[in-house]
Amino acid sequence: MNEISEIVQIVESGVGNAHPLGATLTHDGCNFAVYAPDAKAVVLCFFNCDTEEAISEHPLPEKTGDVWHGHFSGVSAGQYYGYRVERGEGGLHAVPTDKLLIDPYAKKISRAIKWDARQYKHDSQFMIPKCIVIDYNDYATNHARPPVIPKHKRVVYEAHVKGLTKLHPDVPKAHRGKFIGAAHPSVINHIKALGVTTVQFMPLCSFMPEPFITDKGLTNYWGYNPVNFFAPEPRYGVSDALAELKSMIDAYHSAGLEVIVDVVFNHTAEAGGGGPILSYKGFCPNQAYLLEQTKNGELVYSNHSGCGNTVNTAQPFMMGLILDAMRHWVSVIGVDGFRFDLAVCLGREPQQYNKKSGLLRAISSDPVLKDKVLLAEPWDIGPNGYQVGNFPSPWLEVNDKYRDTVRAFWRGDGGVTADFATRLMGSRDIFHKGRRHISTSVNNVTYHDGFTLHDMVTYAERHNLDNLEENRDGHGHNLSANYGVEGETNDERILAMRERQKRNLFATLIFSQGTPHILGGDELSRTQNGNNNAYCQDNPISWMNWELNKRKQDFLSFCQYVVRLRQSSSLLSELKLHDDTFTLSRNVKEINWYKPDGSDKASEDWNAHHNKAFGVEIKGCVMSQREPDQKPEHWFLCVNASDSDVRFHLPTVLPKGGWTMHLDTRYSSLEEQPSICIQKVFLQASKSLTLFSFSQFSE
Repeated sequence: MNEISEIVQIVESGVGNAHPLGATLTHDGCNFAVYAPDAKAVVLCFFNCDTEEAISEHPLPEKTGDVWHGHFSGVSAGQYYGYRVERGEGGLHAVPTDKLLIDPYAKKISRAIKWDARQYKHDSQFMIPKCIVIDYNDYATNHARPPVIPKHKRVVYEAHVKGLTKLHPDVPKAHRGKFIGAAHPSVINHIKALGVTTVQFMPLCSFMPEPFITDKGLTNYWGYNPVNFFAPEPRYGVSDALAELKSMIDAYHSAGLEVIVDVVFNHTAEAGGGGPILSYKGFCPNQAYLLEQTKNGELVYSNHSGCGNTVNTAQPFMMGLILDAMRHWVSVIGVDGFRFDLAVCLGREPQQYNKKSGLLRAISSDPVLKDKVLLAEPWDIGPNGYQVGNFPSPWLEVNDKYRDTVRAFWRGDGGVTADFATRLMGSRDIFHKGRRHISTSVNNVTYHDGFTLHDMVTYAERHNLDNLEENRDGHGHNLSANYGVEGETNDERILAMRERQKRNLFATLIFSQGTPHILGGDELSRTQNGNNNAYCQDNPISWMNWELNKRKQDFLSFCQYVVRLRQSSSLLSELKLHDDTFTLSRNVKEINWYKPDGSDKASEDWNAHHNKAFGVEIKGCVMSQREPDQKPEHWFLCVNASDSDVRFHLPTVLPKGGWTMHLDTRYSSLEEQPSICIQKVFLQASKSLTLFSFSQFSE
């Protein structure tokens, strides 16, 4: 179709409707509606679908309240469009009409957005991707039925679409780094073999790398800088990112895997004062973002995100937009839930956090959203921004106290044993019994923002020079260790200790009460060369390396085995205690804590600086009288973070019984681990974890 015929076809045919917002196909054209409360005029711009050259411009003919709208005949699915706005005086911006704007309700955009200072300065239409009109019927494929994962069985695996597949040898080159590649059977089979239930993808919404990163020749690889909350990121598409994303999720559902997506509703790529005008700053800057006055009375953007602006989630339009975006990702795209970046911003009304905020209440009561996985990163950098434990049930919460305590304990730090035991049992000092489910704590020892598990035991300091900020960026409190040499080494003694510590950290993560969170690639011993802030590294530093030597293969097998152990047990995955009124059912008879000499662990022992070894016995009970033949589980877990071997006196249960060893992290491979049953005394190796179950000998 040539430009002239398109100009003839697209004509204003009526004032249309103010709702729904966005571009909505009708039987004879398309309705366009956009929220722009302070605009003097809103101009709808159409573009050629092949060249993105401008075709025609049409002022929207009607305004209802704060919404501008119009109906245009001749518009069909696939049409490219954007907006220009002339705004009135007041607020932070008088928007020049040479800035093309992305529709906040666009469901699809034509290409990835990349910062180009020259193109932006003159007429940003050459830099800005075009919105695309979609026909929902084209994406109404039958969803594979999503799996039903009980809370206590959920094991989360965090992955980046590109990093997961870019180096995978089985994925065709054209599909590497794409949604299609992430759906490859070899990738899914690996995830299934690990035993996880839920894949948490890093942001999949369209984003723009920050200008200051782009100017340095780097990029925002992670994608935490959104330009639109609906449209999938075109970088991950081959020909149709929306269709390919839906297909990927269907493939995961068919394999019995949940998919949750990391969403960034706390800020946008428009940044603060002086930041680019891409979408919201053109339509509604005074409504979209939190504003505050300086001591001099100047109106500025609140920056609770650390990225220059903060979305005003308490403002009615923005609240509705976020809810609509979430419903779109569930109902149209098919995701099973969300991980919310800097989630405290969702509860600010407008500046202070409120766990009963309008948006949080709306999500919890929405019929489409309320039963989905809701996982909060419970902090931001604004006032009172640390809110771990203060989100409403049934939200899950990332628990940084778990991460720091487990790292410190296994590193050998003194005085943290009591806290370690608390984290092991679900952090009930934070997520209280009777009020929150025991799976509420999302436990992790590694996350995308920090060291990988391999680097946690290989580097004592961060090594972020590749980020071109003179090693100033990234967290300085890593609680890591190198065990003798900074970085990689051929010293077998050091390598053996590093591998043992990886096994200790991973086993602790999986055997802790709560929801385990595994950083994708840790099971492959992925390294970032000591970079603990690799957000701008779109290269092998961030990509998963699928080539495994024996040491790496042994660790992968270990990870698979430990996850299977957890999933095979009702007690290791969910303790239902008599003093926890959150549920009526019970599966625990008693829990006993022991010193290595077999005596009960007294309260004064927990805080002793030298105390780094203990055992915990978990006796199960029959959960139902209808199953009298069911044998209760009975476990004993020994941990020793000290530098010396310890003689453990195991609990005496029955004279004709013993403790069968299921796991001992001293052994470098599962093949080396002996099959033994011990009655009384066990020599626990230094820096190791051992798991036993009690078995009664046959007569």
